[in-house]
Amino acid sequence: MTTRFSIPHEFAPQARIYTCWPAAADLWEDNLESAQAEFGAFLNLLAGSGETAQALTILAATDQAEASARDLMGNRAEILRAAYGDVWARDTGPVFRFRDGKAEAVCFRFNGWGGKYELPGDETLGGVIAHAAGVNEQAVDFICEGGALEFDGAGGVLTTRQCLLNPNRNPGITESEAESILKQALGIETVYWVEDGLHFDHTDGHVDNIARFLAPGVVACQSGSGADDPQADVLTAIADQLKAMTTPNGTPFRVVEIPSPGRVTDEDGEAVPASHMNWVSAQNRIVMPVYDEKYGKAAARALQDALPDMTILTSPARSILSGGGAFHCVTCNLPLLP
Repeated sequence: MTTRFSIPHEFAPQARIYTCWPAAADLWEDNLESAQAEFGAFLNLLAGSGETAQALTILAATDQAEASARDLMGNRAEILRAAYGDVWARDTGPVFRFRDGKAEAVCFRFNGWGGKYELPGDETLGGVIAHAAGVNEQAVDFICEGGALEFDGAGGVLTTRQCLLNPNRNPGITESEAESILKQALGIETVYWVEDGLHFDHTDGHVDNIARFLAPGVVACQSGSGADDPQADVLTAIADQLKAMTTPNGTPFRVVEIPSPGRVTDEDGEAVPASHMNWVSAQNRIVMPVYDEKYGKAAARALQDALPDMTILTSPARSILSGGGAFHCVTCNLPLLP
């Protein structure tokens, strides 16, 4: 009897979404309270209410983190005490898949994005979330992060060579070997490759910052905003590569381009890898991170035009970005059994 695997698209109903609350003062420094405020803002939008409420679980590592989460979220989220290194649950948490209709948590090895940021607790978070979800953990001896994988819900995954084939992850691995591991571990059928991700991105090109599936064969990416957009060249290259892709039946990808955040800088004036792609979705709504009112509104309008049946919401993310990512990076979704 053939085993059936599936990973639904993230627009499909989610049984629960997990995240880790900002807790470490030594990591967030002066941005801790503002990052917590941004967490509260986007998670309240994501949680919703009434018939379209989304179940959320927040892991809190300290008394202060738990108090902050309860203060900002009220009863809109379940809060659990658990240890973790930092908030990036997309990368340190599991990838949930279904095997013959039963959920499993695929836990890849994690090495701090190529040895850059290795924190106690990050390497075990996948098991913590799997246990909280009540599903079996499937360990995979391959270094990979969830933010490097974008699923189309039809057996395909989009990723970047810059990340998955990087010597700081799995030295010496070939493209075909990586494809074989992903297919075996996740039950997918097709791997779509983009070359590089954003400039200045410590994740070495995570795909959730550059391209997201709206449906099988339909993918969103960004176009440059403003004459000084530091990502303009790579965004053009990404769009060109996506336009050259086809689905397994030979249909060309339909590519939807939305405006990027343009030039976004840190407190030292250095450009940072801000992206409107790092959204998270639940119950027919999308919460998109924004950094500038002008470009944020333009991006939301463009995405709304592409997804008329979805509600596009925006929420600020500058303080979260100071830690290295945005909304998709800090969440881990358990799909509802189809």
